[in-house]
Order: sequence, then C-alpha cells, then structure tokens
Amino acid sequence: MATSSSSLAASAAGARSWRTAFLTLRDETLSNPPSIHQLVQSLLFSHSHCSFIYAASDLPAHEVTSDLLFLIQLVANASQFQQDWIPTFSNTCHLIHDVSRRVSLDMNSSLWTLLLDSFTKMMDFFLAKKPSNAALYKPVLECLETLRYLVSANQRKCSLSDDIQLVNFLLHIIARSHVDLISLYRPSGNQKSAIEMGKKSPRYGSLWEVQTTTFTLLGEVYSRTGSSFPVDTWQSTIQILRKMMDSLASKNLVVEDIVMSRFYVSLLHCLHLVLMDPKGSISEHVSGFVASLRMFFVYGLTGGPQLMCAAVGSKENEPGSLSLKLTSEEPKKTNNTPYRPPHLRKKEGFNMRQAKAQDAQSSSDHDSSMVDITSSDSDYSDNDGSLNDINSSRCSKVRVSAIVCVQDLCQADPKSFTAQWTMLLPTNDVLQPRKFEATLMASLLYDPYLKARMASASALAVMMDGPATVFLQVAEYKESTKCESFMALSSSLGQILMQLHTGILYLIQHETNSRLLVLVFKILMLLISCTPYSRMPVELLPKVIMSLQARIEAGFPFKSDQTGLQVAAISCLTAALSVSPLIQVKEMILEEVSTGSVEAEKKSGVLFTLLQHSERVSNPTICFEALQALRALSHNYPDLMLACWGQISAIVHKFLREASAEIPTKTWKEQAGNTVLFVGEKIVTSAIKVLDECLRAISGFKGTEDLSDEKFLDTPFTSDCIRIKKISSAPSYAPQSVEDTNPSGIEQWAETIENHMPLVLWHASAMVRTASVTCFAGITSSVFFTLPKGNQEFVVSSLISAAMHDEVPSVRSAACRAIGVVSCFQKISERDPWQVYPCC
Repeated sequence: MATSSSSLAASAAGARSWRTAFLTLRDETLSNPPSIHQLVQSLLFSHSHCSFIYAASDLPAHEVTSDLLFLIQLVANASQFQQDWIPTFSNTCHLIHDVSRRVSLDMNSSLWTLLLDSFTKMMDFFLAKKPSNAALYKPVLECLETLRYLVSANQRKCSLSDDIQLVNFLLHIIARSHVDLISLYRPSGNQKSAIEMGKKSPRYGSLWEVQTTTFTLLGEVYSRTGSSFPVDTWQSTIQILRKMMDSLASKNLVVEDIVMSRFYVSLLHCLHLVLMDPKGSISEHVSGFVASLRMFFVYGLTGGPQLMCAAVGSKENEPGSLSLKLTSEEPKKTNNTPYRPPHLRKKEGFNMRQAKAQDAQSSSDHDSSMVDITSSDSDYSDNDGSLNDINSSRCSKVRVSAIVCVQDLCQADPKSFTAQWTMLLPTNDVLQPRKFEATLMASLLYDPYLKARMASASALAVMMDGPATVFLQVAEYKESTKCESFMALSSSLGQILMQLHTGILYLIQHETNSRLLVLVFKILMLLISCTPYSRMPVELLPKVIMSLQARIEAGFPFKSDQTGLQVAAISCLTAALSVSPLIQVKEMILEEVSTGSVEAEKKSGVLFTLLQHSERVSNPTICFEALQALRALSHNYPDLMLACWGQISAIVHKFLREASAEIPTKTWKEQAGNTVLFVGEKIVTSAIKVLDECLRAISGFKGTEDLSDEKFLDTPFTSDCIRIKKISSAPSYAPQSVEDTNPSGIEQWAETIENHMPLVLWHASAMVRTASVTCFAGITSSVFFTLPKGNQEFVVSSLISAAMHDEVPSVRSAACRAIGVVSCFQKISERDPWQVYPCC
C-alpha cells in the first residue's frame, strides 16, 4: 500500500514538474527573455531526462502534443543559429524522440505541417555543419525515427496531403545530405580510398545512415499510399532517385561493407516501390538506371575469397561441365558456404574443405556477433547459407534488389527497355564466363545465392514477354568470325538468342532446384515463341527438342513438384514442335521412325516419349500435355503420321472406350491424384483432336478453299502476284507435296468411323461431341467417295442429326460447319442428301 502511494505521489510530482516547466516557458517567451537557449536549458533540460519522459506518460496526450510542438517551434524559429545551439537542438530532438515512443501523440494535419516545418529547419542546421563528431547526426536520425513512429501510430489519421508533405520533406533531406556526401569523395573514385575513409571518418558512416533511414521511410510511404500520389510528386521522387544513382555510378561509390550494403538495399528497395506504380513516362531514365543498376549485379563477389566459375574440359569432368575455384589460397569454410548452383559443385574438393571447416569455426562464431537489429531469421533461408555470414547475405540482398529494379523498369516501359538488351545479356561464351560479368545470364548461372538466381530468372521471363515477341523477329545469327567490328542490331540479337538458348538448355539438364526450374521452363517457353528459328543455326531447334525430350525421359527427383515440372517440360516441347516446321526437325523425327523405334517400343526418341506419356491416364495433367504435343507434331509434320497411326489409334480408342464406360462425376483436375484409371472429358476431347489432326495429315486435307497458286487478274498491278493461302485447320505440308502423293487415308477413316466415332458421337459431354463432329469437317472428297456406302451414310446422318437435334449450340454449330464441307463435294451437291440418305 505504501509503495502504491509513493508511486502515485511520484507520478503526480512528475506531472507537476512537466506542467510547471512548460507553463513557465510559455510565460517567459512572451516577455522577451534574454536568451531562449538559456531559458530552455534551465527549465526543461536541467531535469532528469528519464523522470521527464515518465512524467509525459501521466499526462493527457493532447497536452503533451501541444507542449512538444510549442517547444520544437520555439527552438526551430530561433533567430540566430550559433554553435552553442547544438546541445539545445540535440536535447530537443532526443526529448521528442523518447516521448513519442511512450505517448501516442494526438496529431492532425495542421500540427503535422508545423512539425515537418520545424524539423526541416533543425535538420538543415545540423546538415550544414562540418564537424568531425559523428554524434552530430544522432539528432537527425532521431528526428527521422520520430516521424516513423508517428506515421506508424497515425496511419488511419494521415490524409493524402499529409503523406505528400512527408514525401517532400524526405526528398529535401535526401538532396541536402547528398550534396554533403558527394563532397567527401575525390574525383578519382578509388574504391579503396572510399573504404579507408569509411573506417577513419565516423561522419562518413553517419551520413550514409541518415540516407538509409530516409530512403527506408520514403519507401514505406510509397508502399502505403504511393498509388494515390499526384504525377508531380512521383516525378520529383524519380528525379531524386535518378540523381542518386547517377552519382553512385559516376563516382564509383560501390563500397562493400555493412553500412553501405544497408544503404544500397534501402535505396534500391525504395526505387522498386516507386517503379511498381509509374505515374508517367520513364523512357528518359531507363538507360541511366540500367547502367547504374548493373554495377550491383556482382556486388560482394569482387573482393576477398570469391567463387570463380570456369568451364572445365579435363578428363575428370564431362565436356561442358563446370567446377569451382577459389581466388584466394586461404581455406574456405564449407559449413558456412552460401548456396551454390548444383552444376558448379566440385566433388573432388568437398571432403578436403569439410575437414578444414572446423579450424575456421572460431572465426564464424565471431561473425555471428555482427548481426544487427534489422536482421531476422526470415531474411535468410536454408538455401542461402549460414546466418553467420551476415555480410555475404547483405551483399546478396543488394544484388537481388538491383535485379528486381531492372525487372520493374522492363515492366514500366517495355518498349524503351528493348534498347537495353545488349547491356544486360551476353553475346558470346555464356558457359565460359569472364570474371564477374554483370549480365542477367551470369547471375542466373553463377550467382552463389539462390534468391539472386531466382530474381534473374524472373527478370529474364519479363524481358522475354511483351514487345520482345515482335522486337526479336529481326534477329539473325552470324558466326562471330563473320561479324565485323561494328555489329548490327539484328546480329547482336541473334548472338544473344543463341547464348540464351545455350544457357537455358544447360540449366534444364543440370539444375536441381525445383523452384528455379519452374522459372527456367517459363523462360524457355517464351524464348521459343520469340526466336525466329529460320534465321538461326539449323541445328538450334532440333537441339531444343532433343534436350527437352532427354529431360522428360530422365524425370525429376522432386516428389512434390514432379508433375508440375514434367508438365512444364512437355509444354515447352509442344511449343518447340509448334514452331514453323523446319526440314531438320522433320529429318530428325523421320530417322527415329525409320529405325522402327516407335513400333518396336525402343525407349528413345521424341515420338516414343510423347506416346508413352500420353498413356499415363493415372496422371491426367501429364497425359493432356502429351496429347497436346502430339497434336502439334501432327499439324506441323503430317508426313510422319502414317508411321505412328497404329499407336495413336490404339491410345485414342482406349481413352474413348474407358470414357464411355461411366458418366464422369469429377472434373479432370480432381482426377490428378486419383489412382483409378478414369478418363475425364478434357482428356477425351484432346485425344479426339489428336485423332482429327492425324486423319487430316494422312488424308492430305488442305482446307475447303483451293490452296493452289491463285493469280489476281483484276488489275495489271497484281496480275503477276501469287498469293498462297494458309488454312489454320490444315496440316503444314512441305511446299513440294501435292495431293496425289499423300496417302489417301481410306483405311484410317474407315477404322475411325467404325471403331471410334460410335463411342463419342453421343457422349454425355458437349465438349466431346463437338470435337467428334468437328472431325468430319476434315474429310476430303477423295476419301469420302472411296469409303463404303454405309460409312458415307453414317457420316451424313450423324452430322444432320447433330445439327438438328443436339441441345447444345456449340455442337450444332460444329455439325453445320462439317455439313458445309461435305456439301461442297461435287457429287454430293448434284443430289439431294435427304433422298439419298432417308434415315436422316
């Protein structure tokens, strides 16, 4: 009881002391005191700081807010800023900083404006001084931290105008301190002298900490309300960021230490948040930002014992494999080594380094004490190395942040960004890296941290999407020996595409991280769609197809992601087979067919792989993708389909028979993890489309239009022009092919009509019925009239029945289209089908 009474008395005394001090200060300032500095010192800062802070907790929030704002306005508006004001300013900043952490200040827009104006005057005073004492910058940091606390506590009260004022304040502080920072460096930009300066001058580190805190706060404001900022505010921010990045690049201010790495992360993260929601054009800034950001691609990899990758072709290694070498003779800790790409691990040296790891344990214990309060366990992962190697982890964050900003630039202005391809991507020897090459492919292949490689892969995927599809069509590959000193853009792009293929295909064969492999397959899919293979080396597309086939056959060791990776690989193979047909691909598959590997079920070749995976009914997703690939192969290389008709017909018949056994009760996606061999409607539909494409290929279907060369005789200007029509539903026959050289397909059509169609024409799924009826639209006149009359009657009666009696519009529409095809046949058009086929 006595203790409680004494604490209450102490609280009351503290509150009285606070009120007395501030009331006296208000009264004395009205009577023109001799010195505000002496008055503030005697009334406020002569008390115990802790007791004064505790007293604020016992007072109403609005009263404390009013008193503190009166104090800071009084101090900031002092007429003469002399040297003896430094303690007063410092004490004022310290008091407001500590009180704001214990008391929720009652802020509004007018008070917010007053606070920012006063802080601006005080911080300009501190930043204008040139002392060697780093303690001078502690009040500046406390002011910034006070604003951060106030923003966090009053997020719901802050209006858009309040946030805009805060942004303008922060931009002013960045610009003001930036001038002071740049003056610290000699024009030579010697990185070593900059590092030594950082060690000898505490002010160097303190100024960068001011910048770090300011950029962090600026990024937080943009992440919260940046989408609502006006254009002029966003443009002012971009200009300040551009100025900062240009200064770093021009003076080579890329220093590898903890203070600087924290600054780089805050700066780059702020740039990322600003670029995420562009308010205007950044075309004039793209090249400058890219040039500056490239400096950070190898940040932390250029000094000390670093990993240097080199291609090795010795007897101990397979051709093209890579190994790791250390640039320093000092032993390297392997138990704390950051994640290395699997294809760079050297087994020969692992055991030796493992034995030496214990000798370095004491130094790793010392490193663990360097973890600062801004780090957390969530910042690191098992794949990113040990928590003891904090400096390496911070450097990796800088590299990741820079690559993410490159991706943001590409997304913000993809058209202007295309001019930066030659800066960011290699043109030769992608698997023979120069030391510390600042390209995205070098980061993807050789960065020792997984997060940096993931960021590089994501950036490459964004670059390959969008305008790149059109932009890259001008690419043309030329041998490096044929390239002169000046290389045309088309040749540069051709070299880049070749190196991208080389690097990506290498990763597909050797990478073992499932998350990265997903991105690599995405890049390859986009790369295939963008590459003009007719202007590239003739062996490139066959190499892509064979690499994918080999990876699909080898499988993936990840149980959780095995299906997803197989689907991604088969999807890439589908994209490769969908490229405009090349004679080299046809010859490659024709050689496989001619050796009998498909019929003999020899486990090799593209066709065998696709046929094998298309039968995996237990995994509908893989089965569906394999069928899609078979359809693409049938469409682009129709001359190959007769050789594998037996296998395709058997697979399709199996699907149709199982699908007609019962009505589907689950969707095809719900069957993915089911071991019961049930065929969903999507699989059946895809199988029918493969059958349709094969029939069109074998029977020589070229569309309902005349595809022969057609001359326009309307005007003399076009009389000599030849227009070749392209029917998307017709297979891509070689130019020299003519209709009478193609197999007629009579046997295949008869088999389809007798064995396949009765199972699906009356299927419960409208999607399946539509695909079935569409098959008849691919029949040719020569095939139709060579079929037995019973088959002819079946075709016509099925089409008329579907067109008249099916309840689903899509089925009726498909039937009408097929009737339109059949009715164009000359013999059919000369007679009434209702009389010829009375069963209709």
